[in-house]
Amino acid sequence: MAIEYMKRSKPEDERALDDANVRSIVETTLSDIERRGDVALRELSQKFDNYAPDSFRLSTSEIEAAMQKVSTRDMEDIRFAQHQIRRFANVQKASMTDVEVESLPGVVLGHRNIPVQSVGCYIPGGKFPMVASAHMSVLTASVAGVPRIVASAPPVEGAPHPAIVAAMQEAGAHEIYVLGGIQAIGAMAIGSESIAPVHMLVGPGNAYVAEAKRQLYGRVGIDLFAGPTETMVIADETVDAELCATDLLGQAEHGYNSPCCLITNSRTLAKETISEIERILKILPTAETASASWRDYGDVVLCDSHEEMLQVANDMTYEHVQVMTDRDDWYLKNMHSYGALFLGPRTNVANGDKVIGTNHTLPTKRAGRYTGGLWVGKFLKTHSYQRVDTDEAAAEIGAYGSRLCMLEGFIGHAEQCNIRVRRYGGTNVPYGAAVE
Repeated sequence: MAIEYMKRSKPEDERALDDANVRSIVETTLSDIERRGDVALRELSQKFDNYAPDSFRLSTSEIEAAMQKVSTRDMEDIRFAQHQIRRFANVQKASMTDVEVESLPGVVLGHRNIPVQSVGCYIPGGKFPMVASAHMSVLTASVAGVPRIVASAPPVEGAPHPAIVAAMQEAGAHEIYVLGGIQAIGAMAIGSESIAPVHMLVGPGNAYVAEAKRQLYGRVGIDLFAGPTETMVIADETVDAELCATDLLGQAEHGYNSPCCLITNSRTLAKETISEIERILKILPTAETASASWRDYGDVVLCDSHEEMLQVANDMTYEHVQVMTDRDDWYLKNMHSYGALFLGPRTNVANGDKVIGTNHTLPTKRAGRYTGGLWVGKFLKTHSYQRVDTDEAAAEIGAYGSRLCMLEGFIGHAEQCNIRVRRYGGTNVPYGAAVE
């Protein structure tokens, strides 16, 4: 095996320094929100967004006014995207069924899928107003049946962003707030005098939003640990450099620290893609951002074989993996660690981000080793139940339970079983004794 890096990104130790600074800022800010509530939220919003209204929650009339600013074509496009996403989410939900089985005569076991009771959905605004994030979080929570869906996005140029508000409303948000960054995450998770806290936080965001979710995990649930957008292209000589370069830069423009990686077994394709990226960066309107990501977080990995490419891809565990090879289905079968796969040259990550129907909130920073992305199932909690319907079953299970409790030294546990044996089985078992 001979893996060659034809271009390599910033070392891990330099990235760690950036992360430490973010952690400190987030910890201080969340503590301030918990201590001072609405006062802190207003100060933070004024400082970062120059926005401090009487209420951060939009009224019905304010929502309607914002939606009227959205063009007919844009509303049609939003509704088309939401139709695709809703349809796939409904199919996913249908795959999750409640179950019940009689495991022994008189013993009934089952589980129910119950929606999380309140969810806070963060929709990034910042440099790029991420309208699609409302579809991915709010709409999916709505399909799951969440009874209280809170949505928050930062103001854009001092006002609610009309298309984001429209997407939130159309997707089924019950409360819409105009708050961004750490203050939005803190408000939804910690609560304040005017905002009731939620049980779960979902949605992408910048490094500060991601770190705020990480620090609040446990106090509330979260969808996943999400860092900057990552994109990987796995390609062989069946595609050209223009396609590879376009797919890499299409995600690199997200932020200054969005990793992008090409894995290929073609030295020619690797060289030509590097040249093509330099060409596109000279004409790309978002080149300032994309070029920083490519410079500091771009990798080009040359491998000897598809097997080696697969190993590298699984080890790196990127969020978006675009596969364009002569054996795409082989990668689908054998890839095990990633966020989402985009198979073949006709598809692309942007379609997945905006409209095709799958969810774009995906694991980053190698979290794809142990979790998938946001989907309707993330909003459903699977809770088990059990019921014993007959005296005979109570006595039989109780006898086994008692002996197993005593094996571990739990006398009080054993007596819970024993009392059922005595009452329903007619056996005279002394207090605290294991059933024979």
